[in-house]
Amino acid sequence: MDADIHPDTLLGESVIVHDHAIVGKQPVLSPRSTVSREPLPPAVLGAGTVVSTGAIVFAGATLGARVLIGDGACVRERCVIGDDVVIGRGSLVENDTTVGARTTIQAHAYVTAYSTVEEDVFIAPCVVTTNDNFMGRTERRHDLKQGPTIRRGARVGGGAVLCPGIEIGEDAFVGAGAVVTKNVPARKVVVGNPARVIRDVADDELLDA
Repeated sequence: MDADIHPDTLLGESVIVHDHAIVGKQPVLSPRSTVSREPLPPAVLGAGTVVSTGAIVFAGATLGARVLIGDGACVRERCVIGDDVVIGRGSLVENDTTVGARTTIQAHAYVTAYSTVEEDVFIAPCVVTTNDNFMGRTERRHDLKQGPTIRRGARVGGGAVLCPGIEIGEDAFVGAGAVVTKNVPARKVVVGNPARVIRDVADDELLDA
């Protein structure tokens, strides 16, 4: 079966959209949703980008050049994805999130709404990020809702959980299965639940080494 590419979608040169993929989908929101209902511009896909089988790119998303969206992955509205980003099979990048160039988000990761992921970040499989400390209760949560900020060159291990609003510093390393409840300093390794600093990142692992 063919892909479903909605009208007005802007496709750069040599873009490939595989079978069963949907590009330019309009969001369907619950009556209780707090997400913006402003009209969305068309989706924009840069040159050489690939949207794999069954993946969905919403209207209002902007993808750079040579982005790879894996099978069954999803990029929501108002996301901005930089050049040469990989979003692995079954991963979800929620609305109003920015992902910097050359970042890799591996299979079945969840990047929550209102997150910032900078350049050259590595997010391992099944990482979970969160943005609401009140989990849907109280009115003041609306002003405080914020996903994590993951700085340039940081690495987040498989199955780690990042709590709302925390910052992972540049070149930091979050061990597999860690639960990060506080900011992680740049170039530090953290592990455990709750995550704690155990050492510096080795010099030869730094992005600019």
